[in-house]
Amino acid sequence: MALLPLIAASVLLLARPAAAAALTRVTGFGANPTNLNMYVYVPNNVAPRPALLLLVHYCSGSASGIFNGNGRDYVTAADRYGYVIVLPEATRSGSCFDVSSPQALKRNGGSDSTGIMSMVAWARAHYNVDPARIVVSGFSSGAMMTNVLAAEYPDVFSAASAFSGVPAGCFATTDGSLWNSTCSSGRLIKTADQWASQARAMYPGYTGGYPRMQLWHGDTDTTLAYPNFGEEIKQWTALHRLSQTPAFTDHPQSSWTRTRYGNTGTQATVEGVSIAGVGHALPQTGQLAYAISFLGLDGTSTPPTSPPTSPSTSGPPSPRACHVAVTANAWNTGLTESLTITNTGSAAVNGWSLSFALPAGQTITSGWNATYAPTSGTVTATNMSYNAAIPVNGSVSIGFQAAHTGQTGLPAGFTLNGSACGAGAG
Repeated sequence: MALLPLIAASVLLLARPAAAAALTRVTGFGANPTNLNMYVYVPNNVAPRPALLLLVHYCSGSASGIFNGNGRDYVTAADRYGYVIVLPEATRSGSCFDVSSPQALKRNGGSDSTGIMSMVAWARAHYNVDPARIVVSGFSSGAMMTNVLAAEYPDVFSAASAFSGVPAGCFATTDGSLWNSTCSSGRLIKTADQWASQARAMYPGYTGGYPRMQLWHGDTDTTLAYPNFGEEIKQWTALHRLSQTPAFTDHPQSSWTRTRYGNTGTQATVEGVSIAGVGHALPQTGQLAYAISFLGLDGTSTPPTSPPTSPSTSGPPSPRACHVAVTANAWNTGLTESLTITNTGSAAVNGWSLSFALPAGQTITSGWNATYAPTSGTVTATNMSYNAAIPVNGSVSIGFQAAHTGQTGLPAGFTLNGSACGAGAG
């Protein structure tokens, strides 16, 4: 009888629900020249290879403010779909992000964007993040930072969604001020090519593709005036070499006008949503659901099936010195593929090139952790300076984004430094 209270207590302990996931402060995450704070949200049921959402707050905001406030739909969706959220927090007076200084408007320039990318790198290292599904979204000051990050780090982000922002570089100043009234008032007007050139100058020498971009703006906004919406569309259509004439226009709600450029589906190359009769008050109820679908956060990386192998008639196959695991995610006329190269041989690899044949109709538009040439047919991916060595049983991960004409099959015929590799699902 004396054991009954202990047994009952044990049953109660076992019956308690798991502790809810919480917003958590991270310190020591890497280079942080402007003393930003980093917070992360990892849902209880995180996906095995999760997407990563970088969520950037507004002026006077905070990580907890956007987490518990107008960004909350992103949090509840993370619980459902298993993605990780990183939330940077500005600590300067006014809590705005620097999208104005020369340092802020240069890749690895040493301002807020540098600290934010340290947070992204930390999260990638700790949560097995799918590198093809790293996306960014922000509101107001965070929307301006979203534009800047997508321009400076187009090889990192696959898509972006900006609520009430301005074009990348529009807020540039040289007097130490973080506010540009000419831009904020909508009086800084440029051609599409001029805006694209300003974005490209943030990552000189880069020749790859840029993230898909979704832009939201209220047409009575006077804080970051409505003309900035049209200037953003100019910039991102030009970066994607698209016409400024929409390929598709509709009205998901009576006060919304949605235009799509390039692809016309849910994950268009560029999408603009103008909200009639609304000022600087985005996002509104229900809008983040559209952003979640655009960013691809409601999907998963789909492991492809391995291509069949032909039976051998000359005895058992020779041991392979390498293996390539492939994970693909396709949509409309685009796809991303992540490749993990494992050295299964008996000696370390120092300097590598991986060759493979793309299916007909696929063309690489951008890539990460390797250089790719040519962009179609038989492609060779060559190591970067930082990942040239693959120790025995070690791996390196690379990947690319490609356009397709309907053929979404996998690459075939992998060879590493001329030696055939085994291949399979990632």
